[in-house]
Amino acid sequence: MSGADTPPAYRVWALPGIPEVRPGDDLVKLIADAATAPDLPGLAHGDVLVVTSKIVSKAEGRVVEAAGREAAIDAETVRVVARRGPARIVESRHGFVMAAAGVDASNTPAGTVLLLPEDPDASARRIREGLRGLLGVTVGVVVTDTFGRPWRVGQTDVAIGAAGVRVLEDLRGGTDTHGNPLGVTVTAVGDELAGAGELVKGKADGLPVAVVRGLPQHVVWDSPQEGPGAGESGESGEDTGAGARALIRPAADDMFRLGASEAVREAVTLRRTVREFTGEPVDGEAVRRAVAAAVTAPAPHHTTPWRFVLLESAASRTRLLDAMREAWTADLRADGRSEESVAKRIRRGDVLRNAPYLVVPCLVTEGAHDYPDARRSAAEREMFVVAAGAGVQNLLVALAGEGLGSAWVSSTMFCRDVVREVLDLPGGWDPMGAVAVGRPAAQPKARPPRRAEDFTVVR
Repeated sequence: MSGADTPPAYRVWALPGIPEVRPGDDLVKLIADAATAPDLPGLAHGDVLVVTSKIVSKAEGRVVEAAGREAAIDAETVRVVARRGPARIVESRHGFVMAAAGVDASNTPAGTVLLLPEDPDASARRIREGLRGLLGVTVGVVVTDTFGRPWRVGQTDVAIGAAGVRVLEDLRGGTDTHGNPLGVTVTAVGDELAGAGELVKGKADGLPVAVVRGLPQHVVWDSPQEGPGAGESGESGEDTGAGARALIRPAADDMFRLGASEAVREAVTLRRTVREFTGEPVDGEAVRRAVAAAVTAPAPHHTTPWRFVLLESAASRTRLLDAMREAWTADLRADGRSEESVAKRIRRGDVLRNAPYLVVPCLVTEGAHDYPDARRSAAEREMFVVAAGAGVQNLLVALAGEGLGSAWVSSTMFCRDVVREVLDLPGGWDPMGAVAVGRPAAQPKARPPRRAEDFTVVR
């Protein structure tokens, strides 16, 4: 075969002979000695070294007594994503979302645990520069650790530090073999190299370093003249310094950043009254998903006391709001209000008129028990009203989870007959306000924190 006909291929092998690493050891020299052993191919320009983070942590003295493991996890954690029993998935101060912030009790002497390297990218740079100084070769370095993955059984090694490696290959803007445009394809090369190295390193074989050869296109070169063939297949230029941090998805782009309990807390926190909306249309399917959450609220007697009327067309919203305005105006004038006072109060309904979408929640009391006295009848209706409120709260929280703002306004409760007539609703449906829905035009103002203790009585 000619060179042009040679199919793509690479080799990967582990480096035997690296002894137990201790704090203060010269890790670069240990790797260099192992790589230049007589029976091995040595290191060449364009190779990639895949280095287990544990030996980096040991050499850097990132060892603590096992008795302080929980405190170490706390110190390495910036937020808890999920918790089940003693197990914690957290975001580490490095930005990694992982179990126990990477604090590990395996492959370390009894009675100790290992922390991740202080700065894995800096550790990778030191190894790369040290090997260039000792052996005169330019290599890429990937520092790895083991992660579990959502939706997938098992663990795999990923890149937590890198130097001299372009950890992402952005194929967007290109086309596939059929000419289809590639719009979202960005390959996590750093993680693929980590996984390739792990296949030969193993977890318990005492082989913490692997060499990958044959992929110089992913190595950053200092000049096109470095190494045989580097000018054709490698990329020249200074290391960008982004390292493996480039693999951490920004929080704003991460649809799966939150754990279950954290997602609930976040959605409840995001549920704020929004009174100004952009003109962006609202996705009706997003509202329907919120309604699906709303109807899971608790209700008396196994009933379903909620109905949600979705006003998706501008015509339906205008027709309802115009009729409601006439009814409010007549009521206010009958109360003896001045025209100025009437106009001021009518303007309060602008939040509904300016919203691109309205939801009218209605209470139905089908299934309510009949009682011979007014006291128990009133209590029975109150149970249904409370259930309706729980349904609306679910709706508001779910809308916040969809990125939609909302404002629950009580106005329809003051002209229920008008609302029923305009929307052609059954007589047994009681409108319980209206919910304005849309994309917030601005972030809600910060509100003073509320302490649970101020609203709690313990007996």
